[in-house]
Amino acid sequence: MEDTLFWSRLQFAFTITYHYLFPQLTMGLAWIIVYFKWRYLRTGDETFGNAARFWARIFGINFAIGVVTGIPMEFQFGTNWAGFTKFSGNLIGQTLAMEGMFAFFLESALIGAMVWGEKRLGPRNHFLTTVGVALGSWASGYFILVTNAFMQHPVGYSVADDGSLRLQSLAAYLLNPWALIMFLHNQCAAVVTGSFVVAAVGALYALRGKHSGQASLFLKTGTLVGLCACFLVATPTGDQQAKMVAKHQPVTLAAMEGRFHGGSNAELNVIGQPDEDQQRIDNPLYLPDALSILAFGHANSSVQGLDDFPKNEWPTNIELLYYAFHIMAGLGTLFILLMIIANIQRWRGRLEKSRGLLWALMLAFPFPYIATTAGWMTAELGRQPWLVFRLFRTSQGVSDVVGGGNVLFTLMGFTGLYFVLGVLYLFLIGREIAHGPQTISSTIKLEVSHD
Repeated sequence: MEDTLFWSRLQFAFTITYHYLFPQLTMGLAWIIVYFKWRYLRTGDETFGNAARFWARIFGINFAIGVVTGIPMEFQFGTNWAGFTKFSGNLIGQTLAMEGMFAFFLESALIGAMVWGEKRLGPRNHFLTTVGVALGSWASGYFILVTNAFMQHPVGYSVADDGSLRLQSLAAYLLNPWALIMFLHNQCAAVVTGSFVVAAVGALYALRGKHSGQASLFLKTGTLVGLCACFLVATPTGDQQAKMVAKHQPVTLAAMEGRFHGGSNAELNVIGQPDEDQQRIDNPLYLPDALSILAFGHANSSVQGLDDFPKNEWPTNIELLYYAFHIMAGLGTLFILLMIIANIQRWRGRLEKSRGLLWALMLAFPFPYIATTAGWMTAELGRQPWLVFRLFRTSQGVSDVVGGGNVLFTLMGFTGLYFVLGVLYLFLIGREIAHGPQTISSTIKLEVSHD
C-alpha cells in the first residue's frame, strides 16, 4: 500500500503539473486578447487586429493540449483515488460537473469561432465571442479552485451515516473564502505568465528586427500588464492567502517558513536551509518581526512553530515545502523588479532600444511557469498529510485494488505520451512565432470599414 500511495501521488503530481502549463497561459492571455480586440473594434487599427489573431492562434494550441492532458486527471479519481472519491465524491463532484457543463462547454463551443470565425461573425460579434471565451476560461478555473479550496478549508458539508461527505450548503461551498482568495491569487499569477510570454515574443521580434509594430505593442502591453499583475500577486492577493494559511493551517505556515519553535516577534526567513532532524534553519538570513506582521498584522503577534503540533500532523516533506515556497516568493520579487525597470524604460521611450533588457525579457518567460509550479507545490505539500484538511488523510484515499506496479506502468506511459505532446506543442508554437502576426485579408478589411 505504501508503494501504491507513493506512485499514485507521483503520477497525479506529474500529470497535473504538466497539464497546468497550458491553462495558465490561456487564462493569462484571455483578457489580453480581449483588450486587443476591443482596441481594434474602437480604432480599426490593424496592429491590434493582427495581434488579437496571432495570440488567438497561440491560445487555441494551448487549449487543445490542455484538454488532452487534463482528461486523465479526472479518471485518476476513480482508478487511483477511489477511497477519496467514495469519501468526498458526492460533494466535489458538484463543482467538477459544473466546470464541465458550464465553463468548459462555453469555452470550447466558442473557441473555434474566435480562432476562425472573424470573417463570418463580423467585428462586434467576434469581439463578444472573444469575451465569452475569456469568461469560460476563468469560470473553469474558479470551479476547479473551489474544489481544491474545499480540500484546504472544508465548508458547507455534512457527514452521512456511512462516514462520507454530503453537500449541506451550496452557497457556502461555492463561496468558500479560501476559494475566493485563491482564485484571485491564481488568476493574477496566470496573467503574469501571459504577460511575460507576450513581452518575450515582443522582445524576440525587436531583437531580430522583425514585425516592428507588433514588437512594440507586445512589449508595451506585456510589461504594463505584467507590472500590475505582479503587484497584485504579491498584494493584496498573496498577502491575504498567507493570512488565510496562518489562520486555518498554522502548521503549514510553520513548515513553509521552517519555524520549528513558536513565539512572538517571529522573523521571516529569506534564505536558509531547514534541518528537520536538528529542528533549526542553517545559515539563516531573516527579517526580524516580519512573519508576525505578515501573518497577523503586528510585530508582537505569536506565531506557532512545528513543535506546537503533534508530529503526525506535520507536512510530510518539510524541506521541499520550504524550498517551494521560497522559490515562489523569491521569483515573484524578481518579477516586480524586472517589470519596474521595463516600465521605466517604456516611459522613457527606450524599451525597444535596450538590448540587454530585451534579452532579459525574452529569457524570463519560463520563470512564471516555475513560480506557479512552486506555488502549487506549496499549497499541496502544505496540506499534507491530509487530502481534506483535518477530515481525511492522504493514506486513506488511495485505491486498495490497484497495485503500485500498475500505477508505475501507467506513469511511464504518460511520460512517453506527454513527451510526444510536448514536442508537437513546441513545434506548433514555434511555427506560429516564426510566421508572426499575419496581415488581415482584404475581405475582412472591407467588412470592418463598412461596419
